Amino acid sequence: MRQQGSCHCGKVRFEADVDVSSGVACNCSICLKRGTVLAFTPEMNFKLLSGENDLTDYQFNKKVIHHTFCSTCGILAFAAGAMPDGTKMRAINLRCVDGIDLDKVKIQAFDGRNH
Repeated sequence: MRQQGSCHCGKVRFEADVDVSSGVACNCSICLKRGTVLAFTPEMNFKLLSGENDLTDYQFNKKVIHHTFCSTCGILAFAAGAMPDGTKMRAINLRCVDGIDLDKVKIQAFDGRNH
């Protein structure tokens, strides 16, 4: 289903075909501190609507995930990476999806700390 969302200040806006009925709460160092709930979609299902020049890219560890965040408000609305088979993916921060009710999202734990 087509969803839209943004960072806190609204400079970075996106739309994506992504299932928002479930999400992943990862316990890796950055996800744990950030508190993101992620849903994944192939990159071809994602469109950045505004704010390309307002994004800052942060990478760490193996440097395979682009943790992009708004340089004004600091919110990460989405990240970019690839599946093990090389398929380019976007990780949508469900907390940034317009009008979402997180109480209705089935949240699954993922042990990214030990993965």
